[in-house]
Amino acid sequence: MSNNVVEAHSSVPCNSTDRGPVVPTTPLVSFLETLQETALQAYGHKGFDPKLYVDLSLKQNLSTTIVAFEKLPRTENGSVSGHDLNGFIEKYLNGVGKDLVYAEPVDFVAEPKGFLPKVKNPEVRAWALEVHSLWKNLSRKVSGRVQERPDFHTLLPLKYPVMIPGSRFREVNYWDSYWVIRGLLASKMYETAKGIVYNLLSLIDEFGYVLNGARAYYTNRSQPPLLSSMVLDIYDRTGDKDLIEKALPALLKEHDFWNSGIHKVIVQDAKGSPHTLNRYYAMWNKPRPESSTIDSEIASKLSNTCEKRKLYRELASTAESGWDFSTRWMTNGADLASLATTSIIPVDLNAFILKMELDITSLAHVIGDNKIVARFMEASEARKKAMNSIFWNSERGQWLDYWLSNFDASKDAYTWNASSQNQKLYASNFVPLWIQLFNSDEVLRSLQNSGLLRPAGIATSLTNSGQQWDFPNGWAPLQHMIVEGLVRSRSEQARSIAEDIAVKWIRTNYVAYKKTGNMHEKYNVEKCGDLEVVTGFGWSNGVVLAFLEEFGWPQDLKLDCP
Repeated sequence: MSNNVVEAHSSVPCNSTDRGPVVPTTPLVSFLETLQETALQAYGHKGFDPKLYVDLSLKQNLSTTIVAFEKLPRTENGSVSGHDLNGFIEKYLNGVGKDLVYAEPVDFVAEPKGFLPKVKNPEVRAWALEVHSLWKNLSRKVSGRVQERPDFHTLLPLKYPVMIPGSRFREVNYWDSYWVIRGLLASKMYETAKGIVYNLLSLIDEFGYVLNGARAYYTNRSQPPLLSSMVLDIYDRTGDKDLIEKALPALLKEHDFWNSGIHKVIVQDAKGSPHTLNRYYAMWNKPRPESSTIDSEIASKLSNTCEKRKLYRELASTAESGWDFSTRWMTNGADLASLATTSIIPVDLNAFILKMELDITSLAHVIGDNKIVARFMEASEARKKAMNSIFWNSERGQWLDYWLSNFDASKDAYTWNASSQNQKLYASNFVPLWIQLFNSDEVLRSLQNSGLLRPAGIATSLTNSGQQWDFPNGWAPLQHMIVEGLVRSRSEQARSIAEDIAVKWIRTNYVAYKKTGNMHEKYNVEKCGDLEVVTGFGWSNGVVLAFLEEFGWPQDLKLDCP
């Protein structure tokens, strides 16, 4: 773990509760959080986006800016008028997005040679080329000003061009990048894909792990670890051994990050055999800077400082999962204050780490490092056994998240109990399908009967909670992992189900695109073409292109909703 991690200390005695490291933040982030709070008081809740304020950059040094901020006229309750705050922001801060500049992708061509050869329908091909052209819209590079004065910016000074997700996300995000890269590979944009990987590798070199996103306020957590998958997929297309040589030391460091300290949990199975698995656990126990005003409001119902710290860690740990937010992580599905993510061993995280172990084995084999091959073959076998022992539920034909009862961060090991498996249905219960080791007819039947397969794709859950990672929303990554897993099984029935899901997903993306002119972050899978408002969006673009590459589109198949 990186040396900049310090232990959290509580000034108030508490019985629970929060344990674990806290990474220090920067003075600029602390100031921008204060600005965010002041802006909420000045402008009100309507249309307020807290992230916007921590994405601003300085025009002058921080001490001058703080002096000017502290001199702003204030009312009796300490608030600043909207007019005065507008003037201050205009004078002392650059607008959001000014620290990124447009970068023409070096390998973009309007119609790449050999692009989507299985797509026979001209309407689908024309649309696919439009989606392909969106890479130009999302391509950026970090401004030279960030390189010159990194202390003026929360954006981190990455060397290579980036693909931003879109909408309010004006920085590269970790797990989004995997599906962006899948789309770039379909678009034959191999150099752009490699640049994204090199940027993420540089974060491991600096911090010891890949950050949630390339911002100074994201140092407190990672995200689902998919970097090894990016490297392997690029290698499979390009045969670039140099990429493997550069990536492997960083991938070993990332594996160590997830398999040591707070992320590691030992559970003894029913026979008393110990198994090591992993969980999400952010290095933070304060409001997340990018959502500070929201987190503080959620915690306001808690009176105890220690309970608040515990909740703040749960909020950040849930953001580390990528599923922020979902009833999957709550003890009370109606209340975000009941988040308990650090007490859950998630199926999908452990599937990702198993895939990382299998990927590292494959990459090390390519460059002839037999020691690493042997070590990671052994690690992957142990994890496969652990997942089948702790997560597998034979009655359901699914892998179920495991809840740690009477969670104690200092405990050496937990004893497995069948009642601690989460019996609720989530698409994550089927993510192990993505890894060929786990395909079976039993799981296929379970998926078909689960109720998750809806008219426009796979639902994230069957619980309509109002949270975005719940019913009726469908997300591109979940569609892709489950579909690709079914395809890899080489069962004709599984491939048929996979193609049906992919066709529905492509249709809903297409119809929504024709309505709005945009791809979207997520879709309502209850109705073809029903979208959510957040536009962009890198991973949606990538999954559509990956599906069209895999399945194509026949000349006579209609693209509109049935």
